[in-house]
Parts: sequence; structure tokens; C-alpha cells
Amino acid sequence: MEKGFPIIETKRLVLREATTEDANDMFNYLSDEDVVKHMGLARFQTVEDVWDEIKWYHSIKEEGTGIRWGITLKDEGKLIGSCGFLNIVAKHYRAEVGFELSKDYWGKGIASEALEAVVRYGFHHYQLERIEALIEPANSPSQKLVEKQGFKKEGLLRHYEYTCGKFDDLYMYSFLKGDLNLI
Repeated sequence: MEKGFPIIETKRLVLREATTEDANDMFNYLSDEDVVKHMGLARFQTVEDVWDEIKWYHSIKEEGTGIRWGITLKDEGKLIGSCGFLNIVAKHYRAEVGFELSKDYWGKGIASEALEAVVRYGFHHYQLERIEALIEPANSPSQKLVEKQGFKKEGLLRHYEYTCGKFDDLYMYSFLKGDLNLI
């Protein structure tokens, strides 16, 4: 993994490192039940909860197990979501992708633009062969988003995670490096 934090620019977005200065912006969407309900997290109660999330972003980057970019609009500095990799398994050339976006920006193609940029970055800079997305069955907007990007649904992982006091089923989606030629 690279030493500094890479910045990704798209037509409308700058994907950059999240810092403690972004905590209030992040709290605005991570405290929203509608945003976090399919993330296996309870809605954040305090800005201190967000500091822990930012520390986790930094720790996965340092450990080489992931990277999470903050999503900003080019003409604004505030963080409106995040997208990135977790559970990178370098020896198997695979990682899991995750994302969330402030409800104020849903339905504008922002998550799609960020996800496409992060997926391409993963294939080119991390030499990934496979990128996975694990999505709750009730989260149809995220399923539609990854399917639009070319991810293929592989199956249902029953009781795959235990979060918020319950077992969650998750759909496994994948996108292979060779699928880039198809989009």
C-alpha cells in the first residue's frame, strides 16, 4: 500500500482522507437512522462516535487491510459520505467495498460516481482481481447501485454477521477485474 493518502478526482467529486475536522459533517449523516440502518451500525449519538470511526479509517489504512475515502463535491469541502475497501486480502487479490452517503445527496448519481472511481482504483493500484460487496436483502437501493456498476449477485450468506443484536443475512456480490472490459 502507498505511504501517503491517495486523492481520487472524478467529474464532480474529490475523494480524500477523512480527518477529525470532518467529524461534524460526518455526524450529520452517520446520526441519520436511514443512512446507517443497513450498515450494521447503530446511528451515531455523539461526535466522539465519529472520531472513533475516523480512527478506524486510519487504522485499516495503516494495517494494510483497507482504505476509506471521504466523498466531497468539488465545489464544496464538506464530507457527504465515504467509500472504500475493507478486509483486503492481498495474497488472494480481493477486497470488500463499502459506501454510505448523506440522505441529502441520494438519487443524484454521487454514490455511483464514487463507487466506480474506487473500484477502478482498486483494480489498478492494489492489483485486485475481485471486489466484493455484502449487502442486506432489504437494502435494494445499494443492490441496484452495485448491479448498475456491473457487480454480479453470487448468492445469499445466511446469518453472516451479528450486528445490533441480530443475525444478518447478506447478499454476496462480486466484480472481477476482467469485468472492467464489459462496462
